[in-house]
Amino acid sequence: MVWGGISLGGRTTLHVLARGSLTTIRYRDEILKPLVRPYAGPGFLLMQDNARPHVAGVCQQFLQEEGIDTMDWPARSPDLNPIEHIWDIMSRSIHQRHVATQTVQEFTSSGACPGIVGRSYRHVEATHTTEPHFDLF
Repeated sequence: MVWGGISLGGRTTLHVLARGSLTTIRYRDEILKPLVRPYAGPGFLLMQDNARPHVAGVCQQFLQEEGIDTMDWPARSPDLNPIEHIWDIMSRSIHQRHVATQTVQEFTSSGACPGIVGRSYRHVEATHTTEPHFDLF
């Protein structure tokens, strides 16, 4: 499993969860503490879906203690989340290759990623011109 975060101002590093599934404790210790906390700044609003580790009390408590605000997220709405479009674009890019890249580093240096974030945000902006309006950070 790979985790990544994006914003209008940039992106986090990709994090590979090599073994096992993403538990609440792994999400807090391997994602929130080392990746999200340093990335979050003034006015930061975390967008995440309603996956169990994301909404678990221990993670919500950590975010609250760190002063990281989260966006309320409607159930079953992956099309609203720009990173889902990025994962889709990356997946299609990987599958179009005759030989798939073996590491995250190979993929990011292959030139398959440029412009993905901008295209994703343009898609979201184009499909969300009426209320409610979400600012995506």
